[in-house]
Amino acid sequence: MLEAILNGLSGLAAGVLHLHWSNPVMIAVGCLLLYLGIRKDVEPLLLVPIGFGAILVNIPLAELMGEEGFLRTIYNMGVANELFPLLIFIGIGAMTDFGPLLENPKIFLLGAAGQFGIFLTIALALLFGFDKLDAVAIGVIGACDGPTAIYVSSKYAPHLLAAVSVAAYSYMSLVPIIQPPIMRLLTTERERRINMSEITSTTPASKTTRILFPIVVTIFGGFIAPGGLPLLATIMLGNLMKECGVVGRLVKATENEIANVVTLFLGISIGATMDGRAFLTPQTIMILVFGFVAICLDTVCGVLFGKLMCAATRGKINPLIGAAGISAYPMAARVVHKEGLKYDRNNFLLMHAVGANTGGQVGSVMAAAIMLSVLKGMGVIP
Repeated sequence: MLEAILNGLSGLAAGVLHLHWSNPVMIAVGCLLLYLGIRKDVEPLLLVPIGFGAILVNIPLAELMGEEGFLRTIYNMGVANELFPLLIFIGIGAMTDFGPLLENPKIFLLGAAGQFGIFLTIALALLFGFDKLDAVAIGVIGACDGPTAIYVSSKYAPHLLAAVSVAAYSYMSLVPIIQPPIMRLLTTERERRINMSEITSTTPASKTTRILFPIVVTIFGGFIAPGGLPLLATIMLGNLMKECGVVGRLVKATENEIANVVTLFLGISIGATMDGRAFLTPQTIMILVFGFVAICLDTVCGVLFGKLMCAATRGKINPLIGAAGISAYPMAARVVHKEGLKYDRNNFLLMHAVGANTGGQVGSVMAAAIMLSVLKGMGVIP
């Protein structure tokens, strides 16, 4: 009887006996993510479930990501088949206002320029020995668009999902720290003082234009890059529902109930991929470095193209708004506005930056769609 009791008690400590050195490290990382989300308010909707998922998956013998584990069930339900990020894209589309972009269409070019860093980072990753699909997943971090990065990595590089997701959302939260030094380095004080109030559109985009925009973008984008149509179609569907004004209940659901549930499941699923034995590798460190490089290069390309537009318009475009050409919406636009106010308290760049920011939102999706279509054409993707 005593022997049976002792054997039973030894089973209670089995988790400790099977502990790998990487498990407590990743549990600490999970706690750090919880701290950032709860105390520092850094992307709490995702970092809290990601951090908790990371803790759960690093407890030995729990088998939560095993064949019958509940985390594996959630992962298979929406990450393995890319459903969760696509559902989030519908919500993002429903919450995005493309009005500032439609009122000043040339600003869309800044959203396109802000994606060049993605392609440069892909080339760099290929140079360091990553294969084509891994390089694409790493490069997309530079879009500062978490759902796009998750979609691409979960579909084509699932072994990188944890590192890519953590990098994408971590750097997105650091945009107010990463971008301003680059903006100041690449612009002169005279350029930063350029006031764009004179070119503010007084004619808002019509309701018809707002409704036609997501339809036209979906059709043309689908023909140009059919491989990435799921990404483009979902964000445009959400925006169409918002602009048409006849499906308010669906818009409310995609913005709130659906988005909240999916964000919870997506976050905990990403955390569940952060098993220490697979996560703590030199490859993860390289991904974090390349992700940082990608965001810096996107900012550089956006600002440099802003300088080009400034020269072409004889000083009417403030190059700072080029930094908003990434997809960190609306954070990047607020960073640009705040930076402009430092040099002229009457220089309100927010609406122009929002136009570039929404252009970056579409641009990041199009960049991913184009890359996936090219890879399909090359036979890399079946």
